[in-house]
Amino acid sequence: MTVEPLPNGAERIEAQAAEWLQRRHFWLWKDEDQNRLDEWLNVAPAHLVAYLRLEAALARADRMVALRQPLSSRLAQLARKGWWPGVGRVAAGLILVGLIALAVSQFSGTAKDRTYATALGERKIITLADGSRIELNTNTVLRLATHGDGRQAWLDKGEAYFQIHHDAAHPFTVVAGDHRVVDLGTRFLVRKEPSRIEVSLVEGSARVDTLSSWRPIQSALLTPGDVVIATADTMSLMKRPSTSIADELGWRRGLLVFRDTTLADAAAEFNRYSTHKIVVADPATAALIVGGTFPADDATMFVRAAKALFKLHVETKGNETVIRR
Repeated sequence: MTVEPLPNGAERIEAQAAEWLQRRHFWLWKDEDQNRLDEWLNVAPAHLVAYLRLEAALARADRMVALRQPLSSRLAQLARKGWWPGVGRVAAGLILVGLIALAVSQFSGTAKDRTYATALGERKIITLADGSRIELNTNTVLRLATHGDGRQAWLDKGEAYFQIHHDAAHPFTVVAGDHRVVDLGTRFLVRKEPSRIEVSLVEGSARVDTLSSWRPIQSALLTPGDVVIATADTMSLMKRPSTSIADELGWRRGLLVFRDTTLADAAAEFNRYSTHKIVVADPATAALIVGGTFPADDATMFVRAAKALFKLHVETKGNETVIRR
């Protein structure tokens, strides 16, 4: 297969993404480095897509080797322990670059995977050839396979609702971080945050599996109302009322629904939809309990209601609205 060269701009962004990935794995990583990386990722969606693509390719390469922990992690440990004296991090970094190159070459078969992204406050509906539908919530990046049977997706960040036409011969799978959701005739919601993923089953059945080769495989079979919350080390299964899951899906109608929700959590939800942020200034205000249904794109209405209900002080500073008692 011949892979067409990337445009100059795309080549530059991919090179920068590879450099960030190398530094994060093999150099002394500090808070200011993370802040600079976050700034670079936020410059343009292309930056985030390039970084996530290489990170996913590296993860695939990790899984290609029969090791109990990721190859990149083992190399970093060796460097810290003094192997390759004087050039430990450099050697590890060079190996990572080679590993990324190998992974990307292995990844070339999926180079035509299509990427969909939504901006803050934006929603998007994707209709597949078989009639299945995927709804993307705010600030979400999803990749869809366009090769083979085309029934695999990768949720790189954000939240998506899947309504999948079941095909036993070609199961639909969604990969989110180190976990995979396998459709068994299903409507389900997947939300991927930096430190965890959450899968809520609305209808049918689905299976959630771990993909990490360096820890024991975990698997959970979901029935309607089941919710799986998975982190890097744990997976928990719980049952929620259908009304609770319906509330979670309010964003499909442009609404946020709160029931016995702390003011801090409600503010965090609104902040997912806008560059203008609600800041809760003190713990006492953060712990206040709110309820109600609000337009996701109208945080001002929510702030006015909270102000009237709890007699709060509200102050707007630039792109922030600060609320306190």
